[in-house]
Amino acid sequence: MTHLASRPLNICLLTYRGNPTCGGQGVYIKHLSKALADEGHCVDVISGPPYPDLDDNVRLIKMPSLDLYHPDHLFRPEKISDLANPINLYEFLSVCTGSFPEPFTFGERVFSYLKKHKNDYDIVHDNQCLSYGIGRLARKVMPTIVTIHHPITVDRQEDYKVAHTIRQKFRVYRWYTFIGMQLKVARQFSHIITVSDFTKKDIAKEFCLDENKFRVVHNGINNEFFYPRQNGPRPANSLIVTNSADTPLKGLNFLLEAVAQVRLRQPLTLTVIGQPKKDGIIENLVKELKLEDIVHFTGRIENEEFANYYAKSSVAVVPSLYEGFGIPAAEAMACGVPLISTSGGALPEVVGNAGLIVPPGDSKALADAIVRLLNSAEERSKYAQAGLERVHAVFSWKKAAREVVDVYREAIRVHSRFS
Repeated sequence: MTHLASRPLNICLLTYRGNPTCGGQGVYIKHLSKALADEGHCVDVISGPPYPDLDDNVRLIKMPSLDLYHPDHLFRPEKISDLANPINLYEFLSVCTGSFPEPFTFGERVFSYLKKHKNDYDIVHDNQCLSYGIGRLARKVMPTIVTIHHPITVDRQEDYKVAHTIRQKFRVYRWYTFIGMQLKVARQFSHIITVSDFTKKDIAKEFCLDENKFRVVHNGINNEFFYPRQNGPRPANSLIVTNSADTPLKGLNFLLEAVAQVRLRQPLTLTVIGQPKKDGIIENLVKELKLEDIVHFTGRIENEEFANYYAKSSVAVVPSLYEGFGIPAAEAMACGVPLISTSGGALPEVVGNAGLIVPPGDSKALADAIVRLLNSAEERSKYAQAGLERVHAVFSWKKAAREVVDVYREAIRVHSRFS
């Protein structure tokens, strides 16, 4: 046991969807796995499709599924013969009836795999899958911990708010049926990592968990892609937002309403990193507010392009109603861009004194903050510098990896006492 307390660990990270472009969880796995490997640990990532792009020192173990959201075979298996497998058949039928089975089916496949390879790892680290299979690993097989980024119950509440018909509300209900499983499974872990103190309290309340199980480890920022690039002076009156366009929780609709108010006072443009759904809420709101001439959607961009887009922006805005951490806020600060953020979820904890903070869901407050910063070069400079200093002091993947390993060793000791 003394040897284990100091030697490099054999670590297995789990993520049911690993592609970093699919959201914050993919980003988390990519950068945490690299940081752990850089610290000298042996790291494997088991992922369902779409698969992550990992560092050369991290091994990817692919856990195939039917991948029913793949655009080349949307909602249908590539081969009908795949449905002979009971887990695959369950996955297909669940998607056909409007639910989201990936966390459950990934967990069953992982449980079967790791039962056979339990001696290969010192610790298993689940990335918010919280499936019955992974819960069984934690109870019966090997030391297993989980990261919960934020309570998915909040997403469900916001989706219900924008569902106006019985049919739409039923779709929301069906999609989120996996939450019942996650609430039960979360209680089976001895240690839970989360990314902010605010989120710890929210998850503990929503999941009915003891706060003593939690360990807070802040996310890091990838300075390879997010840094203050110099392309001459920043253009005036240019806003940027990187939040998912059509996710209600991200609050882009309130930012668009704010932009419509600001343009009555002065000229401005808004660049949205991403692409809205065709004929969706955001696309229709842009038309309704007659903002087509000043709002530009980039579509999906490469990581290498982010710093350049930030360099062309006067102010970054994070209009989210709730964030478990708020990676877009930290990325904007890392690029040296003055920031306006809401107080939704953990955002004040991330932003600190490095940006203007307004209430979530308040387009007038957003508009007033935008006008204030666009018209004050002194304040823009102050917040840009404060953001850079805060990122360098607090949000490092190297620091996060070392703190996560401390949690691993603690969980291994607890497991050994009860096994």
